[in-house]
Formats: sequence, C-alpha cells, structure tokens
Amino acid sequence: MAEAVYTIRLDALEVTMGLGIHAHEQAPQRVLVSVAMTCAYPDMPADRIEAVVDYDRVREGIHAIAAAGHVMLQEVLCERIAVLCLADPRVVAVTVRSTKPDIYPDAQIGCEIVRRRD
Repeated sequence: MAEAVYTIRLDALEVTMGLGIHAHEQAPQRVLVSVAMTCAYPDMPADRIEAVVDYDRVREGIHAIAAAGHVMLQEVLCERIAVLCLADPRVVAVTVRSTKPDIYPDAQIGCEIVRRRD
C-alpha cells in the first residue's frame, strides 16, 4: 500500500499569554493558535492513538509554550510551535497561525508560517 498522508488540524486554540512589543501587551492577552500538520504514515493507520500523531501532545505543548513567559513577536511564537510539531518524525509539514483578536476594535492581527521537514 502507498504512504497514507493526512492533515491533522488543531483550530482556534485559545491561550492567555504575554505576547507583543507594546506596553499594553505586557499583560496577558488572548491568543488564538491554529495548527495544520501534514502527517505521513507508511500505511493506513490502525485504529489506535499510537498509530498517529497525537494532537493532545501538541495542544499541551502549545499551552506550555504560552506559560513559559512573555514572547515579543508572533513570528517567534509560531516558530516555537512549528518546532514542537516537527519533533514527531511523521509530521512532514506544518502550518502555524497565531492571532491576537483583541488588539484592534475592527481587526485581528496575526502571523502564519509554513515549515517543512528537510
């Protein structure tokens, strides 16, 4: 059988963290994080969690990153999350998006990156 490729998504995970360069962003604020991981398995996975990438581990890792301390740039936050996801060798590519929904009254501000395994 050919390689089985899936996209595992974790959308709009809300974390509260310090994120930003401005004085008013030093206090914790809401940040929404979305992750899309392209995962490749040798065959169609068996119906058990050990056979696939566990999004619980990714969710918990994102919460740990948010709790680790203030981050100045959304780009850095997204990079840290991408590294977390690519730590599983079955993840061949990841798209990470962070959004600060409460900075402007009329818009959300965010960053999105795409990283692929070499």
